[in-house]
Amino acid sequence: MRPARRRLPLTPLAEVARSARDRAHAPYSRFKVGAAVLADGAIHAGCNVENASYGLTTCAERNAVAAAVLAGAKAIDAVVVVSGTSPPTPPCGACLQVLAEFGTAALPVILVGRQGALVETTLGALLPQAFSRKFL
Repeated sequence: MRPARRRLPLTPLAEVARSARDRAHAPYSRFKVGAAVLADGAIHAGCNVENASYGLTTCAERNAVAAAVLAGAKAIDAVVVVSGTSPPTPPCGACLQVLAEFGTAALPVILVGRQGALVETTLGALLPQAFSRKFL
């Protein structure tokens, strides 16, 4: 994966993800993440929510997708993930698989890190062999 690395002004999608990151519940790891997905022209936010029973923790990306589904979305058009790391942190494997359920390999994935560091890539670059209904 050779994504473009550059600094760009934040889009409204990234601003929503950054705001969601501020609300993350991460008292154990202190690793706060915010995400926003674009679906049917609407922006849906999510943040990570940790739990003392670590396996019950949910990621920002999956929470944003769940919010979009709750609003009636059937597909995701873009996703932005905001973390406090440099380089920016990509979605975990579970989140990539959930994104694959609602997006195509061409789905834009924008990662924003510390001091606005930006990586633009696609779902296909991050998860080239997604599991899908074609394997069922």
